Amino acid sequence: MGLVPFAPGTFGSAAGLLVWAVLPASPLVQLAAILALFILGSWSGSVAERHFGRTDPAQVVIDEVMGMVITLFMNPVGGWGVLVAFLLFRIADIIKPFPANRLERLPGGIGVMADDAMAAVYANLALRLTLALGNRVFG
Repeated sequence: MGLVPFAPGTFGSAAGLLVWAVLPASPLVQLAAILALFILGSWSGSVAERHFGRTDPAQVVIDEVMGMVITLFMNPVGGWGVLVAFLLFRIADIIKPFPANRLERLPGGIGVMADDAMAAVYANLALRLTLALGNRVFG
């Protein structure tokens, strides 16, 4: 995904939707997947930074994969909710609200993963608010 010449983060986020879709609905399994992706991404992000000679190279998209799983974590969504989750995460990942913009300064792969994890927490909370408001208006 990261080798796509345009919008690699968007393609990585789409891959994250596929990963989330195949995970069981169990919060424990999803949490384990998030932790595994963070650990694997921290290691591989460090390796990729050394290989490509720059911080947070665009070729690394495991952070977006993890971000989508965090965004959808414990949120009861259908098709439209998944689309909203995707959009909310992409916005948060691009804007990087505080402290996500600071977390990307952490060294190596930890920084690669931490800023997306924080952006995903914001997207998860925004999705919860959107779902709650939707239920109040349309429910």
